[in-house]
Amino acid sequence: MKRHVNIYLFTLVLAVLAGCKVSKDLATPKAELPDNFRNAAGDKPLDSASIADVSWRKFFTDPTLQTLIDSAVAKNYDIQIALKNIDAAELLFKQVKWNYVPSVGLNVTANTSRPSDNSLNGLSIAQYGLDSKHIEDYNANLTLSWEADIWGKIRSQQKEALATYLQTAEARKAIQTNLVARISQGYYNLLMLDAQLDIANRNVILNDSTLRIIKLQYESGQVTSLAVQQAEAQRLAAAQLVPLFEKNIALQENALRILTSALPDKIARNSRLDDVVLPDDLHTGLPSVIVSRRPDVRSAELQLQIANSRVGISKAQMYPSLQITASGGVNSFKASNWFNVPASLFGVVGGSLVQPLLNRKALRTEYQVAQVNRERTVLEFRQTVLNAVGEVSDALVSIDKLKSQQAIATERVKALHQATRNANLLFKNGMANYLEVITAQSNVLQSELELASIKRDELSAVSDLYRSLGGGWN
Repeated sequence: MKRHVNIYLFTLVLAVLAGCKVSKDLATPKAELPDNFRNAAGDKPLDSASIADVSWRKFFTDPTLQTLIDSAVAKNYDIQIALKNIDAAELLFKQVKWNYVPSVGLNVTANTSRPSDNSLNGLSIAQYGLDSKHIEDYNANLTLSWEADIWGKIRSQQKEALATYLQTAEARKAIQTNLVARISQGYYNLLMLDAQLDIANRNVILNDSTLRIIKLQYESGQVTSLAVQQAEAQRLAAAQLVPLFEKNIALQENALRILTSALPDKIARNSRLDDVVLPDDLHTGLPSVIVSRRPDVRSAELQLQIANSRVGISKAQMYPSLQITASGGVNSFKASNWFNVPASLFGVVGGSLVQPLLNRKALRTEYQVAQVNRERTVLEFRQTVLNAVGEVSDALVSIDKLKSQQAIATERVKALHQATRNANLLFKNGMANYLEVITAQSNVLQSELELASIKRDELSAVSDLYRSLGGGWN
């Protein structure tokens, strides 16, 4: 009866200890966030709606751009690698669940030995009058081993595996978010290069016309050869831009094709830079929502869970571990009696409680390092949130100021076009010299190129705002 009471008491103690937790998880720190993003004057302070909630198919409506993004999401090698990482993490997570299950092994052995006649075994054989001069042993048994999760080590391992699995999923989202932004910005850059190439070609034609007029005036003695040379130099300056833009177009096309995991080639497109239309209402939503929407912030939060779990694992390794072992099967000195049941049956049950002593210092150091790493992870999480808020604010101020720049640049282009027309009329009527015409044409060329660049920068800033808010993975 007393023996049964001791067993029950031992089981009760195990149950109580199994509910113990040697370390306390550190809660996700509350990030310092503003009530609203800087330069988000158009947003309502309490409005949680955000452009990041819009899928990329609805945000980027250009058919060619949609085709490029769709191909990249399906075929990009970085995303495919991320998917393989998710598969591997999922397998590891499923495997950790089996840590609670005892390990079972099958052991079958057969051996024979010929002991020395002067050895203890040899004298024993002679003493018992056994005929054989050798000892045979045949064994077939199942072994079972199980470690009680007294200090929650396996639970911590499960939490770590789950957080790692979720982190790989967030990594895939982050890759897709950045990929969508890179492709859209590359596409807008391609449209800008198309516009600049068209501007350069038009200016070459304009300079050709001016050069012909100056040559006629030179032949009639109205101007010197210097006028012809300067007009020719101006035409060559515009013509020089054509191969430059053609080269940049080919490089940009190759870059976009590679992002879609396709071989470098030309990209068919019908859109122009001025045809691109983006939403006028670029709502950012509440800054607090960015913590749950941005994949990199979510990944940093999961990294804190991993750090918490590693602290628990390292702390549990400093405490005694309870190991339960059992073995049972058939054993015989003769092969003929090997499976003679029940005579050959045997069973062994044992338990061990192991407390690390000599390596306790190393285990404590490992535990302290895990604590330091957890504190570092908290700082990294806060830094990630801070960077996220900064990226949104940077994109907002860029969009705001680029709109102002574009309005000014558009007016400047209009004024210079009018100035060029007036200069040409005055030049044909002998009321302006060739330098005024060349200067006006040069100013128009540069202002139109700058306007195309500003439009591209504004579109890229909108794409960056969409990415920095966490849009693009849905």
